[in-house]
Amino acid sequence: MSNPLADMEKPDVIFCIGTNMTEAHPVAATRLKKAMRHGAKLIVADPRHIPLAEIADVVLPLRVGSDVALLGAMAHVIVREGLVDESFVAERTEGFEALRAHVAEFTPTWAEGITGVPAADIERAAILFGQAERGAIYYTLGITEHICGVDNVQSLCNLALMTGNIGREGTGINPMRGQNNIQGAGDCGALPNNYPGFQPVTDPANQKKFREAWGVEVDLEKGITKVRALDECGSSIHAMLICGENTVVSDPDRAHCEHALKSLEHLVVIDVFLTDTAALADVVFPAAAWGEVDGVFTNTERRPQRVRAAVEPQGQAQPDWWILTQLARRLDFPSFEYESAKDVFNELCALSPTYNGLDWDLVAEGRHHWPVPEKGHPGTPILHMGTFLRGKGLFKTPSYRDPAEVIDDEYPVWLTTGRRLAHYHTRTMTGRAVGTQYLVPEELVEIHPHDVTKLGLEDGGLAVMSSRRGEVVVKVQATTKSPRGTVFCSFSFSDVPINALTGSGYDPETDTAELKVCAVRIEPARATLV
Repeated sequence: MSNPLADMEKPDVIFCIGTNMTEAHPVAATRLKKAMRHGAKLIVADPRHIPLAEIADVVLPLRVGSDVALLGAMAHVIVREGLVDESFVAERTEGFEALRAHVAEFTPTWAEGITGVPAADIERAAILFGQAERGAIYYTLGITEHICGVDNVQSLCNLALMTGNIGREGTGINPMRGQNNIQGAGDCGALPNNYPGFQPVTDPANQKKFREAWGVEVDLEKGITKVRALDECGSSIHAMLICGENTVVSDPDRAHCEHALKSLEHLVVIDVFLTDTAALADVVFPAAAWGEVDGVFTNTERRPQRVRAAVEPQGQAQPDWWILTQLARRLDFPSFEYESAKDVFNELCALSPTYNGLDWDLVAEGRHHWPVPEKGHPGTPILHMGTFLRGKGLFKTPSYRDPAEVIDDEYPVWLTTGRRLAHYHTRTMTGRAVGTQYLVPEELVEIHPHDVTKLGLEDGGLAVMSSRRGEVVVKVQATTKSPRGTVFCSFSFSDVPINALTGSGYDPETDTAELKVCAVRIEPARATLV
C-alpha cells in the first residue's frame, strides 16, 4: 500500500474495485466505514453485489474481466471534464499526452458495450473521483488475478496520477494483500526476479553483494515462477519443497497440479497440518503454528511487527526457519548459521535497503513503515511524497482485451471465484474450527434466481459445473448477489475443488492465473453423480 491503514479514514472519495473488503479484509474495512460516517463518498466496482455495494454511493457492476475498459472510460471522462490535475501532471509525471490521446476513444458509451455498466454511471463515478480533494483507490485480487492484471493496475495508476491522488495523506494506490505476511515474503526475496529488498537479480552489483554475503553465486537471470515450475515437474525439475502452501487446492487447474507433483521424484512439504498437498509428499516436516514461534510479519501497509511464541510447539513441530536451516546444513550450503529468528531478521536488515535502519529490537514496537534506510529514520508511512523512486510517475496506455476464455454456446456462464468471510483460503486452519464450520459448512455456487430457473436447477439442489478442464458437483444457492449470467464460488473446500475448473490463462508478465474469469456450463446433477 502507498498509504497506511490509518489513512483509510481520511479520503473524501474512496474507489474500491475488485475487492470484497468487508469479507476478505474485515478489520481494515472498519476504517473505510468510519470514513463514510464522516462524509466520504464510496464508489464500488465489482461484478457481484458484494456487501460494500450496499453502502456505496455509486455501484459499477462490471462484467468480469472488463476492468481496463471501465478504467479507460473513467480516464476519458476526467480528461473531457477538465478534472486533470495539470500542475501535478506537469511537475511529477511523464507520458500524459500519450495517455490523453489513447483514452480519447474510450468513451463511456463504448465501455458500456463491454462492461455492461451504464455510461451515465461511469461518468458519475469518474467525475466524483476527479473532483475529490483526497481520492484513494483500494483493490485486491479481483484486479490482479486476470491475464490483464498488470494492465488493470497500470490503469488504476493512471487515474491516481492524472488526478494527483498519490503521495498525500488520504490518497494513494492501495492493494490489500491477499495473505498474512505475503508482503514480508516479497520483502525477503521470495520472488523469482529479486533478492531481499527488491534488488534485481539481473544487476551484477547485487549478484556480487549476495555472493559475498551468502557464499554462493546466483545466476544473472530471473528465476521461474511457480506456474512454470509446475509445468517443468518431471522434466527439468525432479524435486520440490513446498512450505506453507496448499498448492493442490489453491492453484488453478487441479488436475494439472496433481499430475505435476506426482511426476516429481521427491516432494517435501513443510506445513502445520497434513493438507491435500502434504498428502502427496514423500516427506512432511511438521511446522510450528503462528502462536508457537518468534518472528516478524510485515503487513499490507509495509509495517514489520514482531510476533512472540505464546506456547511451545507441539510434538516434533519446529519453526519453518529452523527446519530450512537444518536442511541447508545437511546439504552443505554455507551461511546458514542461524540460531534464532532474530539472526534471520537481522541479516535481512543488513542486506535490504528498505530495512537497513531496523533490527530485531526496533521492530518490537511495530511502528515503522518501510523504507527505513538508516538508523534513526522514522520510517515512511506514505510513499511517493515529493518524488517517485524512478523520478517521475509514468503513464501507461493499456488497451482492452478479452479474457483468455470467453463464454460460448458450450460454456455459456461466467464463473468468478473469491473468498468468504467465515473461511480463509483453503481452510487448512479455519476448516478445523467448529464456529466457522457452522457458519459455512459446505461450498455453494451463487446463481441469480432467474438463471436457476433458466438452467433447470433448484435452490438447495445439486448441480454439475464443468469447464474445459474439469467438473465438480456443488450445491446451488439462489441469490441476487450474482448478476444474470455470472456465478460465484470460493475455492476453500477440497471436496468441491473449484480450482479444478480454473486456469484458462495467465498474465504474460507476472504468470498470475486468471482465477477471476472462467467459462462454465451448469446442469442439474444426475442421481448417479451424487
